[in-house]
Amino acid sequence: MSDRAQDLATDSAKDRLNQRLGFYFDQSLCNGCKACQIACKDKHDTPIGVNWRRVVEYSGGDWTTNSTDGTISTNTFTYYTSVSCNHCDNPICTQVCPTTAMHVGEDGVVAVDPKKCVGCRYCEWACPYSAPQFNVEKGVMTKCDLCADYRSEGKDPACVAACPSRALDWGPIDQLRAEHGDAADIAPLPNPELTRPRLTITPHKDAKRWDAYDAGEIANHTEV
Repeated sequence: MSDRAQDLATDSAKDRLNQRLGFYFDQSLCNGCKACQIACKDKHDTPIGVNWRRVVEYSGGDWTTNSTDGTISTNTFTYYTSVSCNHCDNPICTQVCPTTAMHVGEDGVVAVDPKKCVGCRYCEWACPYSAPQFNVEKGVMTKCDLCADYRSEGKDPACVAACPSRALDWGPIDQLRAEHGDAADIAPLPNPELTRPRLTITPHKDAKRWDAYDAGEIANHTEV
């Protein structure tokens, strides 16, 4: 049990709301192993095609030839981004939900109430992070709730606990930003101004901004 998990487990509901929980991701440490993705899928037993956490491979760059001596150099790059629901401060998913099934809980975490959900998928279409995902077997939307049951027991979310390189962390987003900065505008993620995600990233040395449209492309579309 981590110190952060223990502290948050004993806080009052009001305090948890004020903490505005979010994620931290150190892109420089991620090697694309997908342990976080597998741990999430295993813990929540999601069906094929439903992945609440995904690891995206982003690649780009090119080769150039020196006209003087004919030597060839490259600026090619590849880096990984682990992404799930960011429990945004401006959650578009809750705004488009016609039944209030998608809502912000007392701890500030965005969650879906399956009893209210009618499976219209409006939240899925609106979310720029593809966080809400339709479970065909249940006929409702599903998503990351930052492992609410684990947090109530003083445990870390499954994805955080599973990362072998400790590239993932969670906690009050203000605290995470004070420790790690506030970067969240890294490609291939969208413009953070859209939803104000509770996410902060330590960028990879070759990281590109979200608006560098020609810098690279997602190399593993079939896996995400």
